[in-house]
Amino acid sequence: MQLDTRAQTLLKALVERYIADGQPVGSRALSKISGLDLSPATIRNIMADLEELGYVASPHTSAGRVPTPRGYRIFVDTLLTVQHLDEQAVGAQLRLQAPQPQKMISNAAQMLSSLSQFAGVVLSPRRESVFQQIEFLRLGEKRILLVIVAPNGDVQNRLLLTEVDYTPVQLVQSANYINQNYGGLAFDEVHTRLQHEVRQLRDDMGRLMQAAVEAGSEAMADNSDDMVIAGERNLLSVSDLSSNMTSLRQMFDMFEQKTGLMQLLDVSSKASGVQIYIGGESSLVPMDEMSVVTAPYTANGKIVGTLGVIGPTRMAYERVIPIVDITAKLLSNALSQS
Repeated sequence: MQLDTRAQTLLKALVERYIADGQPVGSRALSKISGLDLSPATIRNIMADLEELGYVASPHTSAGRVPTPRGYRIFVDTLLTVQHLDEQAVGAQLRLQAPQPQKMISNAAQMLSSLSQFAGVVLSPRRESVFQQIEFLRLGEKRILLVIVAPNGDVQNRLLLTEVDYTPVQLVQSANYINQNYGGLAFDEVHTRLQHEVRQLRDDMGRLMQAAVEAGSEAMADNSDDMVIAGERNLLSVSDLSSNMTSLRQMFDMFEQKTGLMQLLDVSSKASGVQIYIGGESSLVPMDEMSVVTAPYTANGKIVGTLGVIGPTRMAYERVIPIVDITAKLLSNALSQS
């Protein structure tokens, strides 16, 4: 339902005051901070209408009102005045230039947390199963280290336990064969082609190559470090989130299991610009008292991941939104130049 100007002004004033001090806001306080020349009775009537519409609620312990998830939603969508942040100043703090993309991503999560004083999270780009080259390093009898270099420079290592004790010469020959014939392809494709071609190779060498391809495919599919979270402990100082054991358990279950959070970030990567998920409104957010502000980031013009800030529903959205937005742009630029 469309709110008139007076109702919008009062709702905006109420949300801003509640975010600032966390206390229910009464009609007397609203008459002072809203700037409207209205009688207390008129304000009470408008607030009663807002409550009936589901934008505010009255805690039974106070005569004042607090915003509901629906109230927060209309606030962030239509009433919020976003702060201006200096992109260069933020960029100086983010220190995104790093030798490897994963280090840039880790830095971005740390800085999101530092700037917001909440938790920063970055969903890393999904690894493609394509490899640029591999190497075999003999560690000992029947123990080989498989080194996989991706096209973007990322390196993955896997230990191979073999039935045969390969010589260094055999290892070099096998790696050269794979690199010369299959470098730049996906491991799944290499696996299929090797099955047809392996008959032409010596049995021992063929088995080593097959083992390398299977291990490489598993390594590239491993998503254990696909999400970087920084500053979880900041949320312990937020009374709204740590006020009872149930809330604490829900919050740390979310960080430990990661599945739900990854799903939320994956969903938001399909949208453009900053997205705000408010607890109590979105089933993707596990707690009513929690909100997540996200934005996708790109590499060379293609969306490759999502980042964001996890904090209380009662957060200063006007400040957190530009922090997330600017960080996404800076990380996009850094990854595109790396």
